[in-house]
Amino acid sequence: GKDLTLIAFSRAVELALDAAKALASKGVDAEVINLRSLRPLDMDAITKSVKKTNHLVTVEQGWPHCGIGAEISASIMESETFYHLDAPVVRVTGVDTPLPYVKSLEQLALPSAQDIVNTVEKILSKKSEGVAKV
Repeated sequence: GKDLTLIAFSRAVELALDAAKALASKGVDAEVINLRSLRPLDMDAITKSVKKTNHLVTVEQGWPHCGIGAEISASIMESETFYHLDAPVVRVTGVDTPLPYVKSLEQLALPSAQDIVNTVEKILSKKSEGVAKV
């Protein structure tokens, strides 16, 4: 991908791939990194991709706090890779609440491919406006 890096693991990889297909139909070339291991974390692959795309979105089904997305964000911000970003690192996660048992509520609590697409469009629209806020 040349426009954006999507990083995901486990079931979120499927969401990221679906989002990448939807984005491709809109002319956005997203690179999806499937984290096969969280420890050790393949920061070399992540860094290489971010330096190429200049945008990073992490995707996970867990809560927004204390997740792998937060750790990846911190690692990027603490390295020289930070200076390659054209926008802040953004996390697409589940909502910050206990996971509901009822299927309809569960679907509202977990991220979807459309959530990822909406996030990416927001990031890239800010870039085209010359604003790096998300």
